[in-house]
Order: sequence, then structure tokens, then C-alpha cells
Amino acid sequence: MSQPTPLIRRANDVEYDTVDAADGLRKGVLVGPDDGAPTFALRRFVLEAGATVPEHTNEVEHEQYVLEGEYVVGIGDEEHTVSAGDSLLIPAGAVHWYRNEGDAPGAFLCAVPNGDDEIQLVE
Repeated sequence: MSQPTPLIRRANDVEYDTVDAADGLRKGVLVGPDDGAPTFALRRFVLEAGATVPEHTNEVEHEQYVLEGEYVVGIGDEEHTVSAGDSLLIPAGAVHWYRNEGDAPGAFLCAVPNGDDEIQLVE
């Protein structure tokens, strides 16, 4: 396997898309497989004020770092209020959700292994 090419990606070059499964959540891929990253994708999410993300699972683990704001994350049966500087590990298959009850957006980085990251909503 060849070495990946170094990459500098400017903030203005990142496009954010709405996430269909959530109301008020946008995702930008900072670095991923389309950029030559062989192992992980680094994504930035923005959780708008009043936004909610329903209970769901993912096929891969998530490591997250809160950049700004304060919001509630549910993992399994527990709720956690997180804010800038906090880190999270959400294991593959764990039921989780998000709720921003504040007046300001929240934002977090999320690193995931490359590959299928199918979201399954919990009904």
C-alpha cells in the first residue's frame, strides 16, 4: 500500500450537508477516504440550538470531541451534559442520541474508521 499524500484542508473548503435522520444537524467531512485518508474519517458536526437527533445506532465506534456549546448526549440509558473540551467514546452498536436545549449551536469532531457507517434508527 502506498503512503497517502499529505493534505491541508482549509475551513472554507469544507461543505456541510444536513443529516436526513436528524432535525437541525449538519455534517462536514474534514478529512476522509475521498481525500486519501487510509484508515479514519474526521468529521465536524453542528447541532443547532433546539436540534434533536433521534435514538440510533451506528455500525462503527465514534470518538468525539466537543468544540463548542453545551448539549445533552444519551448513551444507552444514561444522559450526559457535555460542553467544550469534553470527549466521548460511543461504542459500535450503542444506542445514542443528542439534544441541544440551549440558545447557541453546539459543535463536535467525530472520528470514525473508514467503511460502512450505516445509521439505524431505533423505533
